[in-house]
Amino acid sequence: MRAFPAAVPLMSTSPASFPVPLTYKDAGVDIDAGDQLVENIKPFAKRTMRPEVLTGIGGFGALVEVSKKFRNPVMVSGTDGVGTKLKLAFHLNKHDTVGEDLVAMSVNDILVQGAEPIFFLDYFACGKLDVATATDVVKGIAHGCELAGCALIGGETAEMPSMYPAGEYDLAGFAVGLVERESIITGQQIAPGDVVLGLQSSGAHSNGYSLIRKIIERSGVDLHAAENRQLAADLIAPTRIYVKPMLALIATGVVKGMAHITGGGLTENIPRVLPPTTRAVLSRSTWQAPSVFAWLQEHGRVDAAEMARTFNCGIGMVVIVAREHVDQAMALLTAKGERVYVVGEIRTRPDGAHQTIVQ
Repeated sequence: MRAFPAAVPLMSTSPASFPVPLTYKDAGVDIDAGDQLVENIKPFAKRTMRPEVLTGIGGFGALVEVSKKFRNPVMVSGTDGVGTKLKLAFHLNKHDTVGEDLVAMSVNDILVQGAEPIFFLDYFACGKLDVATATDVVKGIAHGCELAGCALIGGETAEMPSMYPAGEYDLAGFAVGLVERESIITGQQIAPGDVVLGLQSSGAHSNGYSLIRKIIERSGVDLHAAENRQLAADLIAPTRIYVKPMLALIATGVVKGMAHITGGGLTENIPRVLPPTTRAVLSRSTWQAPSVFAWLQEHGRVDAAEMARTFNCGIGMVVIVAREHVDQAMALLTAKGERVYVVGEIRTRPDGAHQTIVQ
């Protein structure tokens, strides 16, 4: 018969023979801090709830039913982050608006296909959880959801020691919306003679910040100085959320196409909605850009073409309508609080020509 070795105890009973027991907190993860963050954000998340949401924050998953106001719904989803704008938030120690940026980048994207955002989830990752900072961030996310009319139904807080520098974190999120199948906006009906409307941005939104930080570095500007307080505020201003005004316009049936002006600026985003035989010709003199763009162009010595393919240059959302619907669209958007301009027109695209030019 095979002999078995004598049982070996898991631990010696002599206290001097083993080190002090470790906890998860000793390894850098504070479960209590995470629990406190959840409690802190519950009242802000509660303000974003919609009737479709069946469960609150804290479970393993969130339950959301399909809104009964849709007859033939199609889901539209989008995901994004805030990018290196977070580096500016760390530098300024201002964390209460980047959550709004996070929501905006996803809900504005799904909006262009006609979708109404229904819910949003976030992912917050850090090396060591600072509850006060994380609360500010998630409060901003909840505020963004309120502006977009969607529910913040949950998320993930990941505390990962040694993954991030002290005091830094990363953000990601995604939104899910619904649109009636027959109401999906594709841009296929866009034709020469249509008019391009531009909704003003609040600043650089959440794109081009690697270049922006390079310009700040080259200029030597001290964003903490009192005389530069407005510049700092302009640079960190949150991305504008266009959902509610645009859903009202979409409901009229006059919108042929939309483009959210994100990474790639005006010249790279508008072509995404245009039929291949058309081009958008924009006139730079037709809109008033926030002054921060002039500062960036001057101090970075950035030429006009590079500005147009990097930044929104003051136009955060483009809407294309037939010429006979321009007055109606502008009146509605203005009444909803948007500053809107006629920025260009749709023309026939010459062979090999770029689909968007800014003159």
